[in-house]
Amino acid sequence: MSVLTLRLAGPLQSWGATARFTRRTTESAPTKSGVIGLLAAARGIRRGDDEQLKPLAALRFGVRIDQPGTRLRDFQTAIHWETDKSMPLSERFYLADAVFVAALEGELDLLTNLHTALKAPVYPPFLGRRSCPPAHPVDLQLHPDRNLLQALAGEPWQASPWYTRRHRKTPVITLPVLLEASPDSLEAETLRDQPLSFAAEHRRHALRTIVRRDVDIPHPLAAPSPPRHDPFAVLPDEDA
Repeated sequence: MSVLTLRLAGPLQSWGATARFTRRTTESAPTKSGVIGLLAAARGIRRGDDEQLKPLAALRFGVRIDQPGTRLRDFQTAIHWETDKSMPLSERFYLADAVFVAALEGELDLLTNLHTALKAPVYPPFLGRRSCPPAHPVDLQLHPDRNLLQALAGEPWQASPWYTRRHRKTPVITLPVLLEASPDSLEAETLRDQPLSFAAEHRRHALRTIVRRDVDIPHPLAAPSPPRHDPFAVLPDEDA
């Protein structure tokens, strides 16, 4: 197996898994359906093409939270373009200034194709919603012969410079990781986030399982530890 890693960073992100009607929430980390949708857009897969979607949806997914960001709530109004009537007030949630490393595990040929597509996408990528463009190119690296956790533990810390400076006294940063698990895992959580169809008239998602792990990442700019003060160092050695 091989792993493709992505850097998901931007002013705003929104990854809904249970959004309904006028209340559009966001998860605290990117969803598999959102990231698979990003990759499908890069490949030029149409929304109703469920057969082309299947190989992407079969990839195993994981995400590392490098910078959790801040949750924001926004109220939006709209006017119906045909009737000029006001639409219901909607409540929408976003993550501001967040950074994540997403990873997908699968066959090398498919991941290589996706990596190439991200460099010249057919449709532009966005971070959960069309109003949330990424701040940087999303592709990071292709890791042959690595599993999901190894790739997420091996990527350098991707947080913003201002955020890393806040933690410069911590030489090793512990970051939470959410991994897709086998359905029979006893410690797994479930989320309706396994994409089955992105067809506009009837989107469908199944349940998938998630386990939580932590990985330790070296701080690239950590301040060196001050020398330990020994008050007895100035005294003569009695054995001399």
